[in-house]
Amino acid sequence: MVLDGSRLLYHELPAPRLEFTPNAPQGIPEIPVIRLARNSSRVGGNSVPELVLRLCDYFAGGPVSFEDVQLDLEWCTPFQRALVVAARSVPRGETVTYGELAALAGRPNAPRAAGSFCAHNRFGVVVPCHRVVASGGLGSYGSLGRAYKQRMLELEGADVAL
Repeated sequence: MVLDGSRLLYHELPAPRLEFTPNAPQGIPEIPVIRLARNSSRVGGNSVPELVLRLCDYFAGGPVSFEDVQLDLEWCTPFQRALVVAARSVPRGETVTYGELAALAGRPNAPRAAGSFCAHNRFGVVVPCHRVVASGGLGSYGSLGRAYKQRMLELEGADVAL
């Protein structure tokens, strides 16, 4: 099976305190999601429980790789597919700018398109768009926000003094 953005798997990034949202059920923190393939028991050669354990290890700070997780990219344009490959090539603890990501994907004059793709990343840490930053600083991280992106980069040991 492949990751296609349909099924939800909740995870929580370690933080100093939990944030609660008034619209969430009482006592349930608002947390971001990873989307897994619909009706799948296996993802990228791993069972879903194995992937869950890997995600837990990742968010505990472990040096986990998701390179073997296959993705459903049927909905992507050729450039978007190239962006996925380029983003997945950025090593843990390192960053590239949106312009550099666009260049890695073969279109050096398309940093805004790269930024838009990253802002709508459907695959969470499996396509690590949090490693892609603005040329003038950290940039944002879609609906999860700048602080979450900074925590993700700190978790990986990246220099976040951007």
